Amino acid sequence: MTKSLLHSAVFRRSLAGLAALVVVLVLVILFFPWDVLRGPINRHVSDQLGRRFEITQHLAVHLGRTVTVKADGVEVANPEWATEPYLLKASVAEFDIKLWPLLFGQVELPRIALIAPQFGLQIEPDGRRTWALSRDTSDESAVPVIGSLLVDQGSLKYLSAAQGANIAVTFSLSPELAGPLPLSYKAAGKWKNEVFSASGRTGGVLQLRAKTQAPFPIEISALAGKTSLKAQGSIANLADLAGVDATFDLRGRNLEELYKLVGVVLPSTLPYKVRGKLAKHGKVWAVSQIQGVLGSTDINGALRFDQSAAVPVLTGNLQSKLLDFGDLGPMIGATPAASKAAEAKAKAQAGTEQPGRATASSRKVLPATILSLARLQAMDADVTYSAANIRHVQALPLDKGSAHIKLNAGVLQLSPFSLGVAGGSVAGSLKVDSNVAPAAFTARLDVRAVQLNQLFPKVETTRSSLGKISGQFDFQGRGASVAQILGSASGQVAVLMGKGQISNILLEFLGLDGGEVIKFLVRGDRNVQLRCAAAAFDVNQGLMTSRAIVLDTTDTVINGRGRVSLADETLDIVLEPAPKDRSILSLRSPLRIGGTFASPSAGPDKGALAGRAGIALVLGAINPLLALAATIETGPGQDADCSEVLAQAAKPNGGSRPAATATR
Repeated sequence: MTKSLLHSAVFRRSLAGLAALVVVLVLVILFFPWDVLRGPINRHVSDQLGRRFEITQHLAVHLGRTVTVKADGVEVANPEWATEPYLLKASVAEFDIKLWPLLFGQVELPRIALIAPQFGLQIEPDGRRTWALSRDTSDESAVPVIGSLLVDQGSLKYLSAAQGANIAVTFSLSPELAGPLPLSYKAAGKWKNEVFSASGRTGGVLQLRAKTQAPFPIEISALAGKTSLKAQGSIANLADLAGVDATFDLRGRNLEELYKLVGVVLPSTLPYKVRGKLAKHGKVWAVSQIQGVLGSTDINGALRFDQSAAVPVLTGNLQSKLLDFGDLGPMIGATPAASKAAEAKAKAQAGTEQPGRATASSRKVLPATILSLARLQAMDADVTYSAANIRHVQALPLDKGSAHIKLNAGVLQLSPFSLGVAGGSVAGSLKVDSNVAPAAFTARLDVRAVQLNQLFPKVETTRSSLGKISGQFDFQGRGASVAQILGSASGQVAVLMGKGQISNILLEFLGLDGGEVIKFLVRGDRNVQLRCAAAAFDVNQGLMTSRAIVLDTTDTVINGRGRVSLADETLDIVLEPAPKDRSILSLRSPLRIGGTFASPSAGPDKGALAGRAGIALVLGAINPLLALAATIETGPGQDADCSEVLAQAAKPNGGSRPAATATR
């Protein structure tokens, strides 16, 4: 019994001694003068980082599985190559640091709180970055893992030559601000070498790594060059830009400029306004509920931009209720009409061009603007687009259109591609291969059932004409602009029409049949039966050479020949009408179409017309009534063999020219 009591007393004394030791250790830890270690800590950290580190005023440490360090006056210098002297300079810094990862050389800081901090962040094209806490500043593993960051009344400078970035940011925490956005910020400088500014508010604690229990709120209003962005929403992870859920309003002068700013290849457009919802999960950006306008064209739909692969991929579906055809001009390098008018007015005001005296013969119609085709290799795409209605078409009455846009390994294809034209359709495929220089372009378009009376809605004399036009355009070219591509094109073009009706007044004008023209102008126009029509050209290095040009009606047979230069934009076509009826005042002279695309001309062949006119003048000198005899047309024209004409015209490289004036 006595021995048992003795052991119990010894145990109690040992336990009391251990407790006293723990109390002493706690008191030592709590009241340890950590400031005496500032010097050794400063020297050791500076040696490890290869740059100066200093706690300038006071140091306090609270030990545990996660150590909390509070320092008054902290300075972390930048490497010698950096522009800014400090990576971090703050009046007060408090941070938690995990001990276990630290034993393996990994710095994990679950929480950082800074008062009046100054940051100097810089990254070089070779991968060196100021925030890599190692002598080797290109070592990405030396970048500390930061959980949350609380900052107040500070500034930040960010430099990146590769990104064309030089941005200065100021921020302040204002607890008096109501709501979840107490941290306000302003930024100014350059992004992608464009003038940049931004402002907005965020939550008070920046979550840089782990997802928050509640979404981190953020709002921003930014301007880069001529592109502005307003967004409001939340984000779960600032470091990886993960868990984004926001609404946005994006505006700019040209969607093509987004390639420079964010790396997405989009076509050249007129000024635009787009709003929608933005989300990001992993490396996939998703834009939904898109609503906006590009020029005068409305746009809606959804897009996804997947950056998980080596080459990012854009997918989605877009629609327009109403497409203004003029808005497509910038996509092919054409200057919008408003810009042309402004340019002409500016030249006139500067005295470099007299209004109304521009040399139309020297102007070019085909767009010569160099297209940014090399960008096609920056990403892949699979996007569908459709327009329910098309308006403001100068040359053709279009009604709807659609295209499947595919971009793969630098090869852009619109296949299938379809337009509704004058009650018919134009469908086919377009292909651009940017992997060769200059880029290779291939087009195959089929024209089906285009209604003649709808084709030229502004021409009164065609409204009562009937008939369906079909055709085929098949050619290849090389170049960096539409003008270069067409100027080097080779292939075939054919346009065909079977039975129908055509306005007779047009034929009489072509045949210079004055008596009939006068009669129709006084009594009104009438239609004649069209038996067939065909125009076919072989195209070689931008030169279109006619294989067949024939128009056959019950009144007239018109045969043609000639060339059209897509390189020089010149016309040289001769049409020879052969009326089938007897008509007074008919000179039956060939009609020559010449000039340029910008300034075409049409008139009788002066040589042939001069002969007929000379005879009329001689007879007129004897008796004015006899002058009319020279203008009487006895009608030698015969029906063309339409089946043969159409068959030959539709054939590529059709060998011998069809007999346009064969007997019936």
